[in-house]
Amino acid sequence: MKTKVLTLACAALAIIQGLSSCSKQQTQGGQMVPDVAVMTITPGTAQYESSYPVTIKGKTDIDIRPQVSGFITKVCVDEGQRVHKGQTLFIIDQVQYQAAVDQALANVNSAKTAVSTARITEENKRMLLNKNIISETEWQMAANQLAQAEAALAQANAALVSARKNLAYTTVTAPSDGYVGKIPNREGSLASPSSAQPLTTVSDNSEVYAYFAFTEKELLDLTNGGTTSIEEGIKQLPDVELELSAGTRYPLKGRVATVSGVIDNTTGAASSRALFPNPSGMLRSGNTGQLILPHTAENAIVIPQKATYELQNLRYVYTLNDSNVAVPAPITVMPYSDGKTFVVTTGLKEGDRIVTEGVGTTVRPGTQVRPKAQAEAQAAPEAGAQTAR
Repeated sequence: MKTKVLTLACAALAIIQGLSSCSKQQTQGGQMVPDVAVMTITPGTAQYESSYPVTIKGKTDIDIRPQVSGFITKVCVDEGQRVHKGQTLFIIDQVQYQAAVDQALANVNSAKTAVSTARITEENKRMLLNKNIISETEWQMAANQLAQAEAALAQANAALVSARKNLAYTTVTAPSDGYVGKIPNREGSLASPSSAQPLTTVSDNSEVYAYFAFTEKELLDLTNGGTTSIEEGIKQLPDVELELSAGTRYPLKGRVATVSGVIDNTTGAASSRALFPNPSGMLRSGNTGQLILPHTAENAIVIPQKATYELQNLRYVYTLNDSNVAVPAPITVMPYSDGKTFVVTTGLKEGDRIVTEGVGTTVRPGTQVRPKAQAEAQAAPEAGAQTAR
């Protein structure tokens, strides 16, 4: 009989303990109080990156166009080949231009002979004039013929220079060191200065330009709201990196070099340019990627992205009041993100507590929660008490 009473007493005690334990997990309305991770806002230093689409251009991209018309007789280089300044790229048919040089040279020789003859005649006429044998008019006519012959010689010499220059133009050379681009026309094709398509392009890729755009707001930030010049703001910018189309980072860092003085009305942005060294020639004109600009913000509030949710294009977090009840709070964040955190600009202050897990699932507006740090602190003495028993 005593055993039965003792058994019933133990069962009753177990039920009471179970109810007592459950009561610690319930709110006043009888709902379960979830244990969730909570973060207390503490401003600190935030490092983040902003990215901009870029197009890569060689330091110089020079279209190679013929200065004279003619058929291409020889292509001396191949696409992608590295060339040096003055190296021959193309040869245009030289026959007609060599003939023009020969004819111009013959005209010069003929003009020289005419000048020599006219000079002799003028000197003889001058001598006769001095002896009063002929009239001054007759001598003047001889002098005029000499001047006319000298003018014809000058014209012949000019024509010779032009002919020789045209002949030189039949050998198309590289204007700078660089790499040869596409060669659309080969031997036998007609080359002309009026052709819309160049013979090729020579790109100097020892350094490359990465073209991107700063927004109007970013330009204002760059000048500290107009208190400093853009040039001074550019000097203060840190080194930038280049993320290639494959997702890898280019090993060498660059610098922002220039910002356009005009903002495009259609885009609200200003064209900008960064300069990257390219000693290996890895980067080529036409490459694309992302320019990575690092930022450092002091006294910044950084929170996990999972602590936020969006509603009607607005971003919110759940803050906790003194009763540990979740209260929605709208926030604004910087547009830059590393995929894991946000830098909050408005909506939170130091000391605020926010929920960092279960947002939108376990935790909703008005949900009472038990912060995990508090729950663990309470669990430790309970575990000790059970051990003591």
